[in-house]
Amino acid sequence: MTLRRATPGDAAAIDRFLLGRAESSMFPLTNLREHGIDGPAPRSMRFWLNEGPAGPRRVLGLTREGMAMPQMPGAAVADWRAVAAALAGRRLIGVLGEAGQVRACLAATGLTGAPTLLDHDEPAFTLDLGDLHIPARPDARLDPAGQADRALLVGWRRAYHTEVLGTPAADAEARAEQDIASFLGRGTHRILRIGAQPVAMTGFNATLPDTVQIGAVFTPPELRGRGYARLAVALHLQEARRAGVTRAVLFAASDAAAKAYRAIGFARWGSFALVLFDGAQQVAPCPA
Repeated sequence: MTLRRATPGDAAAIDRFLLGRAESSMFPLTNLREHGIDGPAPRSMRFWLNEGPAGPRRVLGLTREGMAMPQMPGAAVADWRAVAAALAGRRLIGVLGEAGQVRACLAATGLTGAPTLLDHDEPAFTLDLGDLHIPARPDARLDPAGQADRALLVGWRRAYHTEVLGTPAADAEARAEQDIASFLGRGTHRILRIGAQPVAMTGFNATLPDTVQIGAVFTPPELRGRGYARLAVALHLQEARRAGVTRAVLFAASDAAAKAYRAIGFARWGSFALVLFDGAQQVAPCPA
């Protein structure tokens, strides 16, 4: 079994396929819509397809910068061999997707034991925004992140990098600066204030017209345990619902986070894995 390399003409069919599995496909879907296939941007997509009479049945995605994104439901051993063949000789910076598929992709490419900065299977949740519960907090206000002090935002994001993403401390400051510049430029992130005090940050790291994926949720350690993260997420989703969004997805980085998200209406659908390598890893060439 082989996978066919997709062309830009396949974009609509790939979009439909991924949209049917949006809870675990928000990253490749957003990248496809924003950057297309075989483009020059770091997050532009390359795809390989396993096709049936009705179109794609399984899809392997890869960003230009080297993030593999398998969406291979029901894949057999032969399918994963085809994935390894498609990626042979390429340098990967990581793998993300439904947890079982990520583990199978790592095994097929021989990268299960590769050094990593982050290697987590996280509980994954979805929410119909009609079921959103918003905690009562009259003194709370959600503001665009750009209205907060930039140094505060960078400090919070630096802490997030080291605590959640495993970014080395020497790299965290520069990465945080880049991220905050992106968040502010795209207008995707918000700050929760209690009175005048900023207490938490939340954002959307992938968006479709009717679905958003929540990310970058952070509360400083000294302010945790007060319900600020769940309130920030709920208020941001209320804003999105008013704009026509009907569904949200997210992944919980801790048991406390999972409990908070359930409290505002989220239900678990499975597990999502994000593996970031400690340096790009080359997939071994296939044997002749």
